[in-house]
Amino acid sequence: MSHSLLVVDDDPANFYVIEALLFTEGYELTALESGRETLEWLDRHPLPDLILLDVMMPDMNGIEVCQYLKRQEKTQNIPILIVTALDAKEDMAACLEAGADDFLSKPVNGVELKARVRSLLRIKEQQDALKIALENQAAIAQLREDMASMIVHDFRNPLHSILVGCELLKKTDLQPRQLRQVSNIDIAHKRLLNMTDDLLVMSKFEAGHLQLNIEGFDICTLAREIIVSWEPLAQRKTIQLDLDAPQSGTVNADANLLHRAIDNLLSNAIKFSFSETTVTVRIEADESTPDRVKICVIDCGMGVEEDVRQQIFQKYNIGTSIQGVCQLGLGLAFCKMVIEAHGGELSVSDNSPQGAIFTIALPVAVSALPVSV
Repeated sequence: MSHSLLVVDDDPANFYVIEALLFTEGYELTALESGRETLEWLDRHPLPDLILLDVMMPDMNGIEVCQYLKRQEKTQNIPILIVTALDAKEDMAACLEAGADDFLSKPVNGVELKARVRSLLRIKEQQDALKIALENQAAIAQLREDMASMIVHDFRNPLHSILVGCELLKKTDLQPRQLRQVSNIDIAHKRLLNMTDDLLVMSKFEAGHLQLNIEGFDICTLAREIIVSWEPLAQRKTIQLDLDAPQSGTVNADANLLHRAIDNLLSNAIKFSFSETTVTVRIEADESTPDRVKICVIDCGMGVEEDVRQQIFQKYNIGTSIQGVCQLGLGLAFCKMVIEAHGGELSVSDNSPQGAIFTIALPVAVSALPVSV
């Protein structure tokens, strides 16, 4: 691939010198004789891979041209090599402050010229490759979000039918055993609906499109509602659910997303706890950081081994596989994304003598700003 170089110098003889020195490199060179001509040329032609720019020019000097090009979105990423007869350190500093990527002193040395041109072109190639990679990543993230939206949309209709069917069955004359099975179906329906919604939120987060809907609400009341919704399942596993929290405590956050994050943590705690144990949701002030609240979900299950504590927050990473337990590797990744979108932290630690403590450290007030990654 041949690189295009734009050489700007009001003395044509200097262009011929550079052309001769770079002859063996196979570059495509274009010569211009003034700063203003350069700006007009760049508006009408494909952008060059590199600009070699003289400083001392009559109408618009090289430093002014460089400053202008580095301010424009269209031209700011073109490497600029200043070629100047000025050799004072103040002059060199002025070139760099104007945005020049490198400079050469006249008379130009051929070996040095080739080396600096090659270096800047190599950096330009890397920048172009990175730009393409980022654009592809953004396109993939958008595709993932679109697919997640379609999946959630297509799932909602059959899930809604299941919900309606469960509600109708509950109103019929069912035997206790049959009613328990209907309740199991209802719980499974809600979990599946939450999982599809979580997938959509994660896709939005990764695409940088997640918008927090900030509002003030009572975090203690929210925790009580979540605990009540999980009591039927906990009772069937003979697990007691406790809330250790003040009567009230207001936070400003996205209530829906925070509800689902705590809901996921409590669901996991019940799933991995042993029978005849207690799962506690504790809400307290964060003593180490002012204006932050801690929400802890504490279980007495098998705990989390130290070497997998960071891995379990990665998408599709289930940590230690447990036989007979459904593990998709999405729940904790979702929780981490939601909490970090609020400017908070999610961590796990040991619950002595047995079990795990998942702790949300959440700012009491969160700004309603879009999240980017």
